[in-house]
Parts: sequence; C-alpha cells; structure tokens
Amino acid sequence: KQIEAEKQTNALDEPVSHWRSRLTLNVMVEDFVFDGSSLPADVHRYMKMVQLGKTVHYLPILFIDQLSNRVKDLMVINRSTTELPLTVSYDKISLGKLRFWIHMQDAVYSLQQFGFSEKDADEVKGIFVDTNLYFLALTFFVAAFHLLFDFLAFKNDISFWKKKRSMIGMSTKAVLWRCFSTVVIFLFLLDEQTSLLVLIPAGIGAVIELWKVKKALKMTMKWQGLRPKIQFGTYNDSEKKTEEYDAQAMKYLSYLLYPLCIGGAGYSLLNVKYKSWYSWLINSFVNGVYAFGFLFMLPQLFVNYKMKSVAHLPWKAFTYKAFNTFIDDIFAFIITMPTSHRLACFRDDVVFLVYLYQRWLYPVDKSRVNEYGECYEEKTKKKAHRE
Repeated sequence: KQIEAEKQTNALDEPVSHWRSRLTLNVMVEDFVFDGSSLPADVHRYMKMVQLGKTVHYLPILFIDQLSNRVKDLMVINRSTTELPLTVSYDKISLGKLRFWIHMQDAVYSLQQFGFSEKDADEVKGIFVDTNLYFLALTFFVAAFHLLFDFLAFKNDISFWKKKRSMIGMSTKAVLWRCFSTVVIFLFLLDEQTSLLVLIPAGIGAVIELWKVKKALKMTMKWQGLRPKIQFGTYNDSEKKTEEYDAQAMKYLSYLLYPLCIGGAGYSLLNVKYKSWYSWLINSFVNGVYAFGFLFMLPQLFVNYKMKSVAHLPWKAFTYKAFNTFIDDIFAFIITMPTSHRLACFRDDVVFLVYLYQRWLYPVDKSRVNEYGECYEEKTKKKAHRE
C-alpha cells in the first residue's frame, strides 16, 4: 500500500501534456507612420520585414493573443487521444489596442514571476478577455473606489477603536462574533484558493478584528519571565448595563441559531464530500457564518434599540463599508468566488439598511453629553473662547 501511495504521489507530480483548443490571431490592418529611430519597443518585436527586389516591405503585424489562452480551454493529452479540436479565431486589431494588449500580456507574465499562481493569473486574464473593454474601464474605475473605501474604512475603524476607552452601547458579543466570522471566512477563502483580490482584504480585516477584540475585552498582557499572563479589565455600571442588554439578546438568539448551525453541519457531513476533516470543519463554520451570521448583528441593533441611541457607533467606518457592500454586489458577478461568499455580499446590504434606519430613528443630539462624557456644544464654546 505504501508503494502504491508513493506511485500515486509521483504520478501527481509528473507533468501532463495539454492541448490548447483555442488559438486567437490578430492582424493589424491600419497603416501608421513612424520614425525608425524612435519606434516603440513593444511594437518593434512584432514587426517583420521582407525584401522584394531592391525594396524592403513591412509585413502586416501578426499578433498571437496569449491572453485568450485560458485554463478552461486546456485539454489533457493521453495515450488514447486520437483527435483534438482546434478553434482558430481571426480578427483585426488597431495600433492602440495592440499596444495595450501587449502591455497586459507582459503584466500577467510579471505576476507569475512574482509568485502568483496560474489560477490567479488566469483570473486576471478572464477580466480582460471575457469582459467588454468599456465595461472593463468601468470595472477599473469602480475597483479604484473600492480600494479607496477599503483603506478609509480600515483607517477610520482603527482610529475609532484606538481612541475608544468605554464599551457603553457597544455589543461585546457582536465584536467577538465579527472576529470569529472574519477569521473563519479568511481561512475558508484560503482553503478554496480564492483570488488574491478577495483574499488579501479579508486577511487584513481579520487582523483588525482580532485587535478590536483585545480592545473590547480590555485585555492586557504581562510577561512573568518567559510566560505571558493575560489580564482583563473591569466594566463600570453603564458598561454592565450594556452587557445585560447584550446577554438578553444573545439568549433569545441562541434558541434559533445553535440548532440551525448544528443541523447544517450534520447535513453537510452526511451528504457532501470534503477533502479532509479540516475542510468539513471550515466549510461548516463558514456556511453557518454566511447563512446565519447576520443574526449575530442583531444584538447590536437590540442594544441600540434599548439605549435609543447610535452615537456610540463608528459611523464613518460604517459609511465607507456601506459603499463597499454595494460595490461588492458588482464584483460578485465579475470576480470568481464561492457562491456562499457572493450571497453574503447581498446580505450585508440589508444589514446596513437597518443600521441607516436606526440612524434616522435615533438622531444624534449634539447638545447632550455622549458616552465619553463629552459635549459638542462645550467643545464649540471652548474653542470660541480661546479664539
């Protein structure tokens, strides 16, 4: 058995010949005038010359489109293969598009040299090949805003929690759940070998959520020799009142949530095949997160309802995240990702709409003292007095 297992392992490591079933040829038919001493290098390597008598002629530029060679078009060649299909596509191409396509082809090659897998490089190819150029330009425009909002959301979230000294009005259970769900989603995306465009922001978010748990539980670490000792801070009366509301919401929520998660995990174990027990465990957790995870956002909504206030929430970070949820709805149809992750993007829209409704229902009164003991009017008066 050990010898057979070694043979199977060696067989998997051996390279397998594949046939490209698709060939795309582009010929540049338009004439263009150029200076021989300043010809662009990207075009020069594709130019061919032929001498007819005493005159030299430039042949039409023939460009073999490597971006169109997708992994899904590859076919395994084995001993029993006698015939293989080949689809040859021909189209004309302009000088501008030719130069753009050459640069994109070189960029994909550079990604592979920097360590990107063939699957990730194929995802990038799909964005260019399977998408209309005008729609592609819109996608880049939207992606730039997505990255900007991601950065601003992370920045404001970190700034909010860095200054936070009290957990009044904040659901500790919701913070713990967000941390758990974010880490589980990151491990799931890593196990599914999802595109780095989705994986990297998920990893950054997981690190931030772990740090927020440390702030929420008021954790401090002291070293006693080589052994770390973790200490938890104490809550004041107002924070304990918030914890009572939080525990009350979780009590009712657990009656519904736990049976659903356990039942879903048992069903998937009996009816779905997984690569390993780890894969089943991660998939069970993430399916629970995606299917019922929004229920864990209810304790914060319940705390807001009981306190009749939303002033304690990081609204700047929420706003940027809300923008990104709508952008994620667009990317859900463009970037390859697990179906459950795609559905979660639409689920987040509903949650943010509820938060916005509470924002409208409980407007922030800037004349009252907030949970930090600060008053907006006092700040204004002090500033005016100094001036």
